Amino acid sequence: MDRRIIVNADDFGLCEGVNRAVVQAHTSGVLTSATIMANMPSAEEAVQTAKQLPSLGVGVHLNLTEGPPISKADDVRPLLNADGQFGCSVGKLSFFSLVSPKFRKAVKTELAAQVQWVVERGIKPTHLDSHKHIHSFPAIYPIVCGLAKRFGIVAIRWPFEPKEVSAMPWPLLSEGGRERARLVRIMARINRLQNSDFLKNDIFLGVAHTGKIDVSFFRTVALYNSAAVAEIMTHPGFVEGMDNVRTRLVRQRKVELDALCSEKTKQYIRDAGIKLVHYGQI
Repeated sequence: MDRRIIVNADDFGLCEGVNRAVVQAHTSGVLTSATIMANMPSAEEAVQTAKQLPSLGVGVHLNLTEGPPISKADDVRPLLNADGQFGCSVGKLSFFSLVSPKFRKAVKTELAAQVQWVVERGIKPTHLDSHKHIHSFPAIYPIVCGLAKRFGIVAIRWPFEPKEVSAMPWPLLSEGGRERARLVRIMARINRLQNSDFLKNDIFLGVAHTGKIDVSFFRTVALYNSAAVAEIMTHPGFVEGMDNVRTRLVRQRKVELDALCSEKTKQYIRDAGIKLVHYGQI
């Protein structure tokens, strides 16, 4: 059976160091895809970078928990704190999106603005995913499906990581990885029942191992993942200039960059007969 893997870099546009790492991981490594955080300081640079890498699949990394909104509409105020920044924790975002129509309207307005921002700059998104997996919240997922249809985007990340990935022979999990993967897996199952039209990957990898992805992880993927289409979530970056407040993954980003560019990683993938693709090629 043919096996295809999408290797995605989240947080494209977070800072110059992440953008530079995306270039290196794609041109010298196994990275096939990246998703832009439209409201981050280096998003404009990410757009220009993406235009110079036609073989890189580029999607939108929807974000409701970090930084300022893209939309200037009054509708988005429920999402913001007194400083005009996104002010909701993941827990609050999940709860209020479930119980408040006004809050869901704010979510729809802001997420539409983020996708529009990317599209207006000449990028045709290959897919949609999100920061902290917020697109998979059951009350937000239908909004994201509506945006995919509106903007002609054919794929949405399905973050279903099988529970087997949290056990041997897979590598040691990150702190809280097992529970995080379980919660996201539950939401992914609900998402498939809600609308499966945009779900193109069979499994997702990197939830339980967020912050622990290295060469040994890619070796295990090559040996033990049998899914026809898998996506691997990565967070490559250079430490220099990285904002410790904006991201908890600082030094790990360079580890992941090195793993993405490692000759061993490339060899594992070649030996397994895995084809590297992005969502636009499925």
